[in-house]
Amino acid sequence: MQVILGTKIGMTQITSDDGIVTPITVIQAGPTTVTQIKTIESDGYNAVQLGYGQGKNLSKSVNGHAKKVSEDYSPKVLREFRTKESPEYKIGDQITVGEFSLGDKVSVTGTSKGKGFAGTVKRWNFNEARNTHGFKGNIRKVGSIGSMYPQKVFKGKKMPGRMGHDRVTVKNLVVSYLDVENNLIGLKGAVPGPNKGLVMIEGKE
Repeated sequence: MQVILGTKIGMTQITSDDGIVTPITVIQAGPTTVTQIKTIESDGYNAVQLGYGQGKNLSKSVNGHAKKVSEDYSPKVLREFRTKESPEYKIGDQITVGEFSLGDKVSVTGTSKGKGFAGTVKRWNFNEARNTHGFKGNIRKVGSIGSMYPQKVFKGKKMPGRMGHDRVTVKNLVVSYLDVENNLIGLKGAVPGPNKGLVMIEGKE
C-alpha cells in the first residue's frame, strides 16, 4: 500500500540525461507513523490511520490515542486511508517515500487556495455586460436570476460567494523524483494548495 502525508514545498524543474525538462512539485513527505489499524472484524472496514508532523497542545483524547505508539509521540495531524484488504502494518510502523518508485502514478489530495468572496465573473467565468452608450456602468453584475414560474431562485444557482479553500484531488500524477534520505518526493505537474500546505499522497492499489 502506497500512502503518505507531506508538506508541499513548491515547484521546480528537473532535467533528464537526454535533455528533457520536467516541471515537478516537490513535497516533504513523511516519515509518517501508523497510529491505528482498522479491520472489518473490529470496525466494519479496512483502513490504516497515519500520524504526521510534531504537534503541541493536543487534546486529551488525541494525546491518549497517540500514546499507543509511544509516551512522547504527539502528531500534528491524523489522517485515515481506506484499504481493500486488511493492512499488513502494525501500530508504530514508519512509512517513508521509499514505498514509492519512479514512474508510479499517484493521487494527491489537498486544500485549494482560498480566494475570499468573489463575484460571478471571477468565480464562474461569467461574461461581462456590454459597456455601450446609455449603460449604467455596472458591467460585472449578475443580471436576472429569477424565473416567471415558480417565483423563486433555485438552489445551486451560480452566484457570488466564497471561492476556493475546497478539498481537491488530482489524479494520475507521476513520481519523477525521489530523495529517500531527505524524505522528498517530486510529482510531475501541479499539486493543489499553497506552499506549506498539507497534502495526502495515495498510490493505486
